[in-house]
Amino acid sequence: MDSPQQTSDTFNAPVTIALVDDDRNILTTLSIALQAEGFATRVYADGGAALKGLQDNPPDLAVFDIKMPQMDGMELLRQLRQSSDLPVIFLTSKDEEEDEEAGLAMGADDYIAKPFSQRLLLARIRAILRRAAPTDDPQPEEAGDVQPEQLQRGGLKMDPTRHQVTWNGKAVSLTVTEFLILEALAQRPGVIKSRNQLMDAAYPDDTFVDDRTVDSHIKRLRRKFRVIDPEFSAIETLYGAGYSFSDG
Repeated sequence: MDSPQQTSDTFNAPVTIALVDDDRNILTTLSIALQAEGFATRVYADGGAALKGLQDNPPDLAVFDIKMPQMDGMELLRQLRQSSDLPVIFLTSKDEEEDEEAGLAMGADDYIAKPFSQRLLLARIRAILRRAAPTDDPQPEEAGDVQPEQLQRGGLKMDPTRHQVTWNGKAVSLTVTEFLILEALAQRPGVIKSRNQLMDAAYPDDTFVDDRTVDSHIKRLRRKFRVIDPEFSAIETLYGAGYSFSDG
């Protein structure tokens, strides 16, 4: 495929998504849903077969389940990253926080906790494909569209086009969801954003997420920034109301 990073709405050749999961019901359900949205799909029921297929005939993006027999998603990603920067989304269980963070450190682009909505997965796939598009090539934007400007608030710099974040000049690796939540906060420093407002910024319409999901993302954001700066306190909590970003 000549332009593998373009979205499926841009050219006649569909974007190809690889699905890797030992649960064939999940493979079938997701494959049907993605094809209905105009994507082509390839499915693999084990990590070993997936690794060969992804290397021999790379798709545009892959979705890995972490827990698989023989070669699990973590090992599959580790071996794949030796030769490829293919965008990857992990499917995880809610009790696999350490696996999620290790996967992101190894080069996964995002993770989604089971159970999840197909609408959410589609939104994350489209967001990652947009951010993975080559920045030195013409982008598939409509006439008159303007690329988002870089955002700088105190020690924070965010580049929405490249999905890059730095704090005091040091890179911070965020998932798409974390990036969108932080961007919503940083756009208006000092303004309190409710949990609903943050979820509207990070998730598609009609996707249900509870308050604990919002709090979990904020917790992860703070933890990642404190690895860079143990004194990080720019994300503030107003109990009962929501969160705000301080650039002071």
